[in-house]
Amino acid sequence: APTAAQAAAAAKESAAFATAKVAGCLGAAAAALAATSTTVVLADEAEHGLPSPPYPWPHNGLFSSYDHASIRRGHMVYQQVCAACHSLQAIAYRNLVGEIYTEEEAKMMAEQIEVTDGPNDQGEMFERPGKLSDYFPSPYANEQAARFANGGAYPPDLSLITKARHNGQNYVFALLTGYRDPPAGVSVREGLHYNPYFPGGAIAMPKMLADGGVEYEDGTPATEAQMAKDVTAFLAWAAEPEHDARKLGGAKWIFGLGIALATAVYYKRWKWSSLKSRKLVVDVVN
Repeated sequence: APTAAQAAAAAKESAAFATAKVAGCLGAAAAALAATSTTVVLADEAEHGLPSPPYPWPHNGLFSSYDHASIRRGHMVYQQVCAACHSLQAIAYRNLVGEIYTEEEAKMMAEQIEVTDGPNDQGEMFERPGKLSDYFPSPYANEQAARFANGGAYPPDLSLITKARHNGQNYVFALLTGYRDPPAGVSVREGLHYNPYFPGGAIAMPKMLADGGVEYEDGTPATEAQMAKDVTAFLAWAAEPEHDARKLGGAKWIFGLGIALATAVYYKRWKWSSLKSRKLVVDVVN
């Protein structure tokens, strides 16, 4: 018969084996969960694109305004690079006055386009030079023409693109600078281009920005990142041209309400000071 020491050793070995077995099962479960989580994350990134990193946009502060020099440069990038495919239907030339260009500059820019107007006295349509009240022209007559010219892809209107996309400005900047060769094991069909920030990873728009692609009138070096930053700032302004006026109005309201609050507190303390400082004297003798 086994001795007490042998029985105790056997029991200890059995307990250690059971502990190791439980630990092995937990480790396998954790590994399976981690693999599943990784698969879910990769699938989500493949479907929705990589999350855009945050960038320190100078106009995101509580009382910060747009960088109007950057917006002007961004308009140049839009005109020379983006306008060939993308429309900006919500912006008229008059919106540029006082924000990006002077009135004379905006008028000259508007007069460079031809607008179909009419009818005239004879009931016929006619072409005329553009004016400040005209909106930016669309590069295509309709959606069908746009899809035909772009292999079935429809270039979206950019008027509200920074509002229509999640993490708008960061997404636009990341997309413009995110083109790269597809990693090993990832194939992109002909006519598409790999961009991990675009949902699905394959986008019909080729890389449009390259160093020196635009010559800035103020002498700023036109690097790829600089052009992407400027055109993103311009599109942010196009989506919210009232941004600066809204913040200025809010600052005025905060200042006015602050003065009103201080006045009310002072008046309350002055009005009640005489009442709170009174003394009641009880004449118990008379």
